Amino acid sequence: MKVLSAEDVRRTVPMPAAISAVRDAFLELAAGHFVLPARQIFGDGAVLVMSAYHTPSRTAVVKKIGIALDQVPAIRATVIWTGAGEQLVADGTSITTLRTGAVVGVATDLLAAPDATRLALLGTGGQAADQVRAVLAVRPITEVAVTGRDATRAAALAKTLAAEFPAVHFIPGTSIDDAIITADVICCATSSSTPLFSVDALPDRVHVNAIGAFRPTMRELPRDLLAAASVVMVDQREAALEESGEIIDALTSGTLAESDLLELGTALTTKPDPTGRTVFKSVGVGPQDWAIAAALAASVRSS
Repeated sequence: MKVLSAEDVRRTVPMPAAISAVRDAFLELAAGHFVLPARQIFGDGAVLVMSAYHTPSRTAVVKKIGIALDQVPAIRATVIWTGAGEQLVADGTSITTLRTGAVVGVATDLLAAPDATRLALLGTGGQAADQVRAVLAVRPITEVAVTGRDATRAAALAKTLAAEFPAVHFIPGTSIDDAIITADVICCATSSSTPLFSVDALPDRVHVNAIGAFRPTMRELPRDLLAAASVVMVDQREAALEESGEIIDALTSGTLAESDLLELGTALTTKPDPTGRTVFKSVGVGPQDWAIAAALAASVRSS
């Protein structure tokens, strides 16, 4: 049995490779090549267990997640990947942030303007940095507004990212409206239970990713944005209907119908024609974890 640390995960699967792996996994999901048991939720979402079985390779991944929103990182997880005669255990916290960033990279590549240069990051928690890394991997971003409730944390994150991406201008702050007013891409990575902004504060052409709200009681996006968006894309319809507060609210209110939700795997095979404002809402699904774990296992096998 091979045990991999967070440092091993980062060294072995850089963000561009993670985006490619996750993109391929969603194509496999769309083709019906995964068995996905329902996510198990304990303690009102304090503990989650996710799993996925890839039928062509006969490999599986199981992830146990502990969530404490008052801590940094808020997510602590362990991933177990199993194949015929081999098993790998890896730091699930790094895999979770990496695969969540990667799926945002895939979605942004599908929906954001090809010449997008300005990114607004809303949130400074454990998921935030990989949101930036993913968008920078697929779009020619030159300016990033880093916004959080705590100005000190926003400044610290901006400084860390600036050292990693010296050609990009990072602007820390606490005003969401100032951050999004000229944004081409917005990444929401918060634990908010109420929408972070009004639709009137958005540019006419913008792509919005939302990954922070993972419970039915949580919402980062305003209902009016979902109503006005030319594309509302989700990682998987079934998961979004069960866990996304924004999607559940939009369906309950009649703002959206289930048929309005475009699944990511479908969009990869039949590409949408995005205009105006677009949205990608992710709650996370097992094939994302499988994609990163499979890449790790392949690297271990070849070393």
